[in-house]
Amino acid sequence: MTRKAHAFWLAAPGRGEIRSAPLPAPRDNEVLVRARVSAISRGTESLVFLGRVPPSEYRTMRCPFQDGDFPGPVKYGYASVGTVEEGPPPLRGRRVFCLHPHQDVYVVPAEAVLPVPDDVPDERAALAANMETALNALWDAGPRIGDRIAIIGAGVVGCCIAALAAKLPGTRVELIDIDPRRAATAAALGCRFALPAEASGDCDIVFHASGSDAGLATALHLAGFEADVIELSWYGNRPVAAPLGEGFHRRRLRLISSQVGEVAAVRRARHSRRDRLAMALALLADPVYDRLVTGRGTLDALPQRMARLATAPDGALAELVRYE
Repeated sequence: MTRKAHAFWLAAPGRGEIRSAPLPAPRDNEVLVRARVSAISRGTESLVFLGRVPPSEYRTMRCPFQDGDFPGPVKYGYASVGTVEEGPPPLRGRRVFCLHPHQDVYVVPAEAVLPVPDDVPDERAALAANMETALNALWDAGPRIGDRIAIIGAGVVGCCIAALAAKLPGTRVELIDIDPRRAATAAALGCRFALPAEASGDCDIVFHASGSDAGLATALHLAGFEADVIELSWYGNRPVAAPLGEGFHRRRLRLISSQVGEVAAVRRARHSRRDRLAMALALLADPVYDRLVTGRGTLDALPQRMARLATAPDGALAELVRYE
């Protein structure tokens, strides 16, 4: 009997649908994975959903196992946790993470999956792509003991950065967001919280992850003399107003881009992407990251859900798709 897979597709900008397709039998050195949960990367997937990927980035923005092309139809996503049902004996029956779009069952090369540690439950494991981004940002920044660190934007990536940075001895870590409800999350992660107007300045490192012009302006304002501002927001095809006047040059600030496509240069010689992903999964053993999961739904409901998430931000953090 021919098996079918069901997946979320962006049929056209602003319109999603669930499509089914025959599923090939796994060949040697391939695995058949039945999904348990996948995570929606709200920032990037919202831009994809709205057709805001600039043509210059069509090739570089492709995710592993993407079908179709931008602006659509396209099958996009990169945070799936599932169980290997068929494949090499060492992987059979194992829970694995895969950079795969939202789909209930799929066949991929065995080297494309990474076993999930036993002490990391499914929902936390689905945050591995976010944690990987946070880890890379910290490698790019190179924080030191006693640093004054600010994180602008208390989304999932910002919260992961804050939680990791707060573990450094002697650091002052402040998570900054326009939503005062994030104060409880910051406290659980081990750091301070502040609204933008109340944030502490003279920072050694500022991470910007709000995806807004106002957030970037706040990041530059809070940076101290010769500080680094690590820019993690991706704006798609939207122009960004960066306030590079005033004291930007006098304070000798450095604005550094950070993204997850490549391992940070300071670690690239010794750590592969697979090493980095394995480390991200291991870091998710901490139960504090359960606080970042705030929404759950089914694959069938994803077309309507993505339309809502992309056009009406509601202050939620991680949004998951459950397959069981």
